[in-house]
Amino acid sequence: MGEIEDGEADHITTDVQGQKCALVCECTAPESVSRKDNLPFLNAVLKNPVCKLYRFPTSDNKWMQIREQMSESILSFHIPKELISLQIKEDLCRNQELKELGELSPHWDNLRKNVLTHCDQMVNMYQDILTELSKETGSSFKSSSSKGEKTLEFVPINLHLQRMHVHSPHLKDALYDVITVGAPAAHFQGFKNGGLRKLLHRFETERRNTGYQFIYYSPENTAKAKEVLSNINQLQPLIATHADLLLNSASQHSPDSLKNSLKMLSEKDRVWAHVGKSLNCIIAMVDKLIERDGSGEGDDGSDKDGEKGHSLGDSVITHPQEDWYEQLYPLILTLKDCMGEVVNRAKQSLTFVLLQELAYSLPQCLMLTLRRDVVFSQALAGLVCGFIIKLHTSLYDPGFLEQLHTVGLIVQYEGLLSTYSEEIGMLEDMTVGISDLKKVAFKITEATSNDVLPVITGRREHYVVEVKLPGRMFESLPLQIKEGQLLHVYPVLFNVGINEQQTLAERFGDVSLQESINQENFELLKEYYTVFMEKMPPDYISHFQEQNDLKGLLENLHQNIQAKKRKNVEIMWLAATICRKLNGIRFTCCKSAKDRTSMSVTLEQCSILRDEHQLHKDFFIRALDCMRREGCRIENVLKNIKCRKYAFNMLQLMAFPKYYRPPEGTYGKADT
Repeated sequence: MGEIEDGEADHITTDVQGQKCALVCECTAPESVSRKDNLPFLNAVLKNPVCKLYRFPTSDNKWMQIREQMSESILSFHIPKELISLQIKEDLCRNQELKELGELSPHWDNLRKNVLTHCDQMVNMYQDILTELSKETGSSFKSSSSKGEKTLEFVPINLHLQRMHVHSPHLKDALYDVITVGAPAAHFQGFKNGGLRKLLHRFETERRNTGYQFIYYSPENTAKAKEVLSNINQLQPLIATHADLLLNSASQHSPDSLKNSLKMLSEKDRVWAHVGKSLNCIIAMVDKLIERDGSGEGDDGSDKDGEKGHSLGDSVITHPQEDWYEQLYPLILTLKDCMGEVVNRAKQSLTFVLLQELAYSLPQCLMLTLRRDVVFSQALAGLVCGFIIKLHTSLYDPGFLEQLHTVGLIVQYEGLLSTYSEEIGMLEDMTVGISDLKKVAFKITEATSNDVLPVITGRREHYVVEVKLPGRMFESLPLQIKEGQLLHVYPVLFNVGINEQQTLAERFGDVSLQESINQENFELLKEYYTVFMEKMPPDYISHFQEQNDLKGLLENLHQNIQAKKRKNVEIMWLAATICRKLNGIRFTCCKSAKDRTSMSVTLEQCSILRDEHQLHKDFFIRALDCMRREGCRIENVLKNIKCRKYAFNMLQLMAFPKYYRPPEGTYGKADT
């Protein structure tokens, strides 16, 4: 690879042809991270960076410099603790609502007691897990060897930012980020009966087909009911506020203000009969008051010519301002009482629905809830990490910020799990966990202290993650984001098994799960692209289309998914390329994010160097081997299993696609 000046290299490896692959230097101290990355905010969420520097030749015989960095994130523990706290709070509220259902028949009362007993046990278990996690002060990493530990099951496995910073002679510097993490899955609970995708389908089918006395509510209807209740809870204080404004207008004896207040009040509800009737009474009274006073009297009780009137109403309307208030006050009280009754009845109805849900198959139902919470927690921790890093790397990109609040962000997960044995269950868990991220929205606020860690609010149906930015950064954001607009993400998962177990699945088993996942998520990706093209500004789209052939890439991806070719890793490359061109967040996952993931991210890095930065074609394999032998990913293996060997054997590697095989001498230990 050419001569290296004295003192430049800490390590030099030599391939079988005698060519030198230069690992220019190695550094692990945070101070060595370049100024571009050494932001106080990122240092608050990223920990223990490992850095490797390389020089590789370009196609015109110049040199490019590459800095590879791998960092842990304290969000690995912070996010699960935030989430578990919310889930405990939600479950305690639900249990209290069950207790407040009032008197029930002996049958339903016994069911309630049974449900409460089990639910209290669940809450106690969550509290115990939270207590144990709270002891992990400052922790930022869960190793692959800990994936079966119960107290850590909410924590993502081996979560890291994998970053490549390229400085090439003719092109501007570029950053490429991938979040690497173990597939979100309930390892402690095991996969004997499959994962969430299968378990949820089986549970819903059994419940739908039961001949027992319970009324069946589909998950969609239950979710809708919870959404309606949430809307009611939000409307109640709004209606009360507008009702008070109406009274205030009445006390001021201002017809225009009274009409405006009434209009705002009218716009907030009418959908419930009793509330609507009460509102109609208020409208009629307001009309009557304005019409009566306007027909013959001014605000001071005089007639229109300024003289005192002598109508029959004089004896009643001696203090018109007080009269308007006194006439409306009892009607406003009735409206608030009606609204309160609506809220209470809605809560009781929904609580009864939940009681029936839980009572049908209590242990199974709660175990599914636990499993889903575990998987979602792992997925959310990775997502929040990815979102914060993406926000900071693109903070001064106006196109990205426009996309963020106008369209939302695509989040693309690359799965390398097989569809054989236990990994089927992991994939079934993973697909539900990633799909559940649709329930998450982000909100960016200005940090008011040095504590910039994200805060989560909400409940299982919908979570909001508040990301805090220092004042200078916050001020650079578009107005819509600064005003608190919720920012949405669109998660997609594409999976291609590459190991020897996938060979067995393709020849003797079933690959329909992988095919279904890839087809379903292609449709989601295509929908996002359509919305992106419709909502982004025309001048941006025009420039975007000149630079990118997204339509062609999507068609190519669809053809590869339909082809059903064995171990078709082209699907992965196309999906990753589309994600990067759409300013998305990239994830790569296998069972532990240690071995197959390492092969994938190093291949992606070298492919980017070849396709985007003119890496000399004769040095592609050498660069790939150099990164795998000396780079950050072999350090990742070391920190997980205390051994600098990828967990492959020769027999396994014979089944791997060619470019996913590590160099000689870097593999040999059993998987962990």
